[in-house]
Amino acid sequence: MKTKVLFAILIAMMLGMTIPARVNSQVVIALLFGDKLNSPGIKFGLDGGIDFANLTNSNSAKFTHGLNLGLYLDILLKKNTNWYIHTGLILKSPMGGDGLNPYLLNDPQLDTMFATGKIKRELRYINVPILVRYKFKNQLFLEAGPMIGVLVKATDIFYNTVDDKDDISYKNNIYKKCNLFDAGIMGGIGYHFMKGTGMNLGVRYYYGFLPVTTEDSYGTGQNQSIYAFISIPIGAGEKSKAKAAAKAQKKQEKKEKKEQEKN
Repeated sequence: MKTKVLFAILIAMMLGMTIPARVNSQVVIALLFGDKLNSPGIKFGLDGGIDFANLTNSNSAKFTHGLNLGLYLDILLKKNTNWYIHTGLILKSPMGGDGLNPYLLNDPQLDTMFATGKIKRELRYINVPILVRYKFKNQLFLEAGPMIGVLVKATDIFYNTVDDKDDISYKNNIYKKCNLFDAGIMGGIGYHFMKGTGMNLGVRYYYGFLPVTTEDSYGTGQNQSIYAFISIPIGAGEKSKAKAAAKAQKKQEKKEKKEQEKN
């Protein structure tokens, strides 16, 4: 049964990629399937928080920040062990950097206007982490593994000051100048509140191996990001457990009734 539910969730996630309101769609998915999945061996729910991103090997002087949100699965590898696989789909995952030096736009007026300005690079990905997690007896856990991403939006915002701070700006779509995929390594530390299907709180660091852009004139930096996250299981509370128990009991009573009728 859970295999079918997992498959349904994966299909729903893929459909969510094509829906503009991706955040709303993943919340709906979590509410629909949370009580069917959460168990001692599988934890399912919403994963989100704030991330601080920058670009390595570039002249990016400032971190950008934004909210991230996705669905997660914590899968116990073997009974009576503390090893898990943490995976999921981060549908809202901002990256990029700020304070980059401007490049030529092949427009004399714009090039003159922003020659002494800076660039804020806004990148949006759909990311899939695949982390191996070990949870200690004191509920602390460590995790590490790869993360892959698909670029969905890339914009360079040129800005400069004339009268007031950063009072002129220009947006340049650089999606076609960027690599479609991103891949790197992620590691983190966190704490599991309450036993069983409780929530997690922690910090992760991601380092990308691939250059963001395909042309050196747009910069050669790779993604890096610090995630402060909270993972909230859906359908794992006492009411949900009671509802699941009542449903199982009803199913058992129905089965016993059929057997009695046969006899």
